[in-house]
Amino acid sequence: MNITLNGENKQIPDSMTVTGLLEFLHIQHQRVAVELNETIVKKDRYGETVLNEGDALEVVSFMGGGEISSECGVRSADFKAKKRSQNHE
Repeated sequence: MNITLNGENKQIPDSMTVTGLLEFLHIQHQRVAVELNETIVKKDRYGETVLNEGDALEVVSFMGGGEISSECGVRSADFKAKKRSQNHE
């Protein structure tokens, strides 16, 4: 199944949940926020949120720096800076 992950096409197994995707990518789900088709997925829903063909996901890790991890394409962000910019919109 094909999805878009942080702006890049990615092929993943069918019927995968958000939790399954994070495990597949070796990402600790406690340290990220996930947006699915422009909607934030609450952490307590990761295990029941099934991904579908063509879904667009943004996975953001709240660590300082603002760089993109080369390992799995997860974006890291300075949470305070992002929160401040959202409050000014």
